[in-house]
This record gives sequence, C-alpha cells and structure tokens, in this order.
Amino acid sequence: MSNIIAIVGRPNVGKSTLFNRLTGERDAIVDPTSGVTRDRHYGVSDWNGIEFSVIDTGGVVTGSDDVFEEAIIRQVDLAMEEADVIIFMVDVKEGLSPLDEDVADMIRRSPKKIFLVANKVDNSNRSADAIEFYSLGFEKIYEISAINGFGTGDLLDDIVKEFSSATIEEVPDLPKIAFVGRPNVGKSSMINALLGDERNIVTPIPGTTRDSIYTRYNSFGFDFLLVDTAGLRKKGKVTENIEFYSVMRSVRAIENSDICVLMLDATQGIESQDINIFGLAQKNHKGVVVVVNKWDLVEKGTNTHKDYEDLIRSRIAPFTDVPIIFTSVINKQRIHKTLDAINQVHKSRSQSISTRKLMDEILPLIIDNPPPAVKGKFVKVKYITQLKLAYPAFVFFCNMPQYVGESYRRYVENRLRERYNFTGVPIEIYFRQK
Repeated sequence: MSNIIAIVGRPNVGKSTLFNRLTGERDAIVDPTSGVTRDRHYGVSDWNGIEFSVIDTGGVVTGSDDVFEEAIIRQVDLAMEEADVIIFMVDVKEGLSPLDEDVADMIRRSPKKIFLVANKVDNSNRSADAIEFYSLGFEKIYEISAINGFGTGDLLDDIVKEFSSATIEEVPDLPKIAFVGRPNVGKSSMINALLGDERNIVTPIPGTTRDSIYTRYNSFGFDFLLVDTAGLRKKGKVTENIEFYSVMRSVRAIENSDICVLMLDATQGIESQDINIFGLAQKNHKGVVVVVNKWDLVEKGTNTHKDYEDLIRSRIAPFTDVPIIFTSVINKQRIHKTLDAINQVHKSRSQSISTRKLMDEILPLIIDNPPPAVKGKFVKVKYITQLKLAYPAFVFFCNMPQYVGESYRRYVENRLRERYNFTGVPIEIYFRQK
C-alpha cells in the first residue's frame, strides 16, 4: 500500500485545518470562506512510526452556480482514486447538511476504507450533537477538534492499522521549478501539458490556483519538482484575505525555488507586474526562464519573435541574459524547449568555477582594464574566488573596494557571462578589502 489519506467533505468543515495539523505545517490555506481549497494539496505525516501522505481537497458542492464545481468534484474523485483511506469530514457545529448527504453518496461508490470524522467537537454538548451523523449510514463516528487536536490520536490509531508498516520512500532533493506570473497566463495548463494529466485544475478564470502545488516531473531525462502557484497581482488589486495568502504563498514558492519560469501572455505583452515578479526572482537569486505563452493568438505580421524578445529584454534590463521561449501550451508547441531551458539554467546556476580558473582567466582582464581612478586613487584587484552558495557569487579582493562603481561591476559581470555560461542566472559580485 502507498499509505495515502484523502480528506473529503463539503466546504468549510475544517479539512484544511486537519491537513495542517497532520502535516505539522501551514501549507493549506485556512479561511472561513467556503471553496478556498480547489486543487488537491499534498503533505507528509507519520504516526507511531508509520509514514503516510495526506491529500487536502476542495469542498464538494452540487447543484450550485459555482463555475469551479465540476472541476473540484473531478479533483476529489482523483484524490479518492489515489488514496488508500478516505476521511469524510462533517461539521458538528453546523449540523447535518444536505450537502453532507450528497458527499456521502459520492464517497460510498469508492471501495476504499472510509472514516467518518465529526469535526469541531470542542465540548460535551457538541459530542451529543454528533449522533445525528449516524443517519449517513456509517458504523462509527470519530469525534475530533482539528483546531486543537482533540480526538485526532484515536483517529490516527485506527487509520494506520489500514496501512502497511513500510515507510514512504524518501524523495531525493530535487530542483524546484516555480511557474510564476500574473493570473490566467497558462501556468497550470503548462504543468498539465508537461505531466500529461489533470494534476491541477485548469479554467480560464484568473485566480483558480490559490495554493502552491508541488508535483514531481521525471521524464525524458529530467527530474524536477514543478511548482504551480497562484497568479501574482498588484498589491492594490489584492482585495480579499484569501488572495493575499495566495500571493504570499507564491512569494514563498519563489523564495524556496531554484528556477522561476516567468510566464507571459503574448496577447497582453509584458506589464509592470511581470517586471515586479521578474525582479522578485532576481532579488532572490533564482534562475529565470521567460515563457511567452499563447503565441498562436498573436496576429501574424504584427510582431516577430525578435521584436517581442527585444521588447522584453528592454523592460527587464540590466539583467537581460535570460532564455525566452515562445509557446502555445494549448497546442503543445515548444513546451519541451522550456524543459531544455530549465535544465540548462539549473546547470549554469549550480556550476562551480575554481579559484585557479578565475585567477587565470578573469584576473588578467581586470588587470588590463582596471576600475577608473577616483581622486587619484587606483583600485588593484589581487584575488578572485567563488563563494560556496546555492547561487553564483564572486568575491574580488582589492585594496579600495569603496571606489568600485556600479558600471565597473557590470563590466565584470559581463566578462564572467562571456567566459562562462550564466544565461538565466543572476550573479552577485562583491568587492572586498583583503
């Protein structure tokens, strides 16, 4: 058995709260607004030495006007197919709802072991209220309070009996590739096209992805963790708390990633928010690949690849040494070129250049073209080395680092880029006194 739990129920019964308690993290967004969790959200937990995965799912609603209803139900079905055990969560505080009965009807079709869990049992009165859920036809009700942990131990004691004692295979430390950008540029569609399944909900409505979703991609010689993130909007447009948390989670996904794939909408061009996202990735020393999606919708003859590239590079200057890929995800055009670019950027970001090489190949260039004198003071660089960091950073030891200007730093960076392949990789350069 693969040891997977799926948490299923109508909206706002506490599924994400239980998910966060089981995984010991705060990866799932918790908010009193119904319908917050839309995609499947994965985490890892253990109990009594047995490890297992937990899937948080979107709240099931039937017969509503919610455009996400069908997509959420599809995601719940997929989660139940993946799981070995299903937690069917209900809310004692709100009482039995017709939606609970609808969810029960859907869950009964699954051959998996089902645990009916009555949440929000915070006192003896609430415990008595849980009795009405026996009408759903399940033999036992587990009374818990996900927010404070009451009853979760007894629940887990019985759940792990359904699992094998084998622990989950440890996932290797893989490069994390975050797909970032404004809402509705095709981030989820790109990941789904690469994976070849419906791992994430895809709709044409901005804001569909609210949590950051991590998925392993292991094919064609590539082995990455792909991260789908909520679309980043301008601060002034983040009007609801849920979207604020989504933006924060996207920012955290960027901070925790190795490579950021900035996706643009070819029909809208590159906007100020795209520049802000690019700058955020650069500031955090992440590798960057720019993907211009929906190129098939650009009217022929209005823009060439070169025109569009020149425009992008002018907007992201001075860091212009980045790969730019033109794609149509819906037609699966050039999507695997994106993987090639990601792989190359990752290799470039990870490369280590020996001090000997730097002294032999870069120092002579510095000696031939030293920093300009300031107030009759001449800067002399004596030693160069690369710092042992996750991103390329170089220290130039000299006598008077305070006199090295920004233009000369750029000259040094350009020489490094000419000599070594750092396309798509921000470089940090420090001048220090030795």
